[in-house]
Amino acid sequence: MIKAVIFDLDGTLVKTERLKAISYGLAANELDPERDHQDQALLAFAEVVGRPRHEVAQHILQKLNVEEAAARRCKEFMVSEAWQALVQIRLQLYEKMIKDADLLRKNIWPYSIELLKWARSERYLTGLATASSCQAAHHVLKALDLEASFNYIATNDDVEHNKPDPEIYQLVASGLGVLPAECIVIEDSPAGVTAAREAGMAYLAVSTEFTRNRLHADQYIDEKWIVDEPSRLKQQFMQLIAEIAAT
Repeated sequence: MIKAVIFDLDGTLVKTERLKAISYGLAANELDPERDHQDQALLAFAEVVGRPRHEVAQHILQKLNVEEAAARRCKEFMVSEAWQALVQIRLQLYEKMIKDADLLRKNIWPYSIELLKWARSERYLTGLATASSCQAAHHVLKALDLEASFNYIATNDDVEHNKPDPEIYQLVASGLGVLPAECIVIEDSPAGVTAAREAGMAYLAVSTEFTRNRLHADQYIDEKWIVDEPSRLKQQFMQLIAEIAAT
């Protein structure tokens, strides 16, 4: 019996993944103003979305060929590696973007938020498992008026290993007081789905422009539970509930 629904944040409830991708492009432009890196940054980010921050940054450094430029900024930020300098520049730009509450509200995923509100109305426990920092996550939730919508929230600050490691989903299940088999996870990235699956949870993978191809290419993700049309999210959720109940 399903007792809890656990949501990812970035890319699932709000389109912050796109904003992050844009911020990487802007950071690369700052490092190398001779070229516009924005389109290439969007493509590179799509290849690693949902992975730990250091993996994303290292991948983008290589794809955009700005490693040397970033390395020259290490001393400025008191870091030792080029990817860390890129992250510092990117975070400054991203933080400015998400301070704009109107921008965040314009970038919600409405069907995911509707499912969240419906789940609460149906007395399901609700959890949030996000790779974002605690500060960033609560800022986004406050802007979207969702701070009181979860019974338990876990962020990158609460775990040693984030997605695709199952630790964060195990933590949320424990915090909610339910078994992994009693949870359904709503995710958008292959890394997030892997984390949910490895935690022993059912899942729905809501695809985006950044994750659609990789979700369908992942042999371990059941095509039946990939939601390519967001308006069908609740319908597929009910189908998943019914199949679980029948087993």
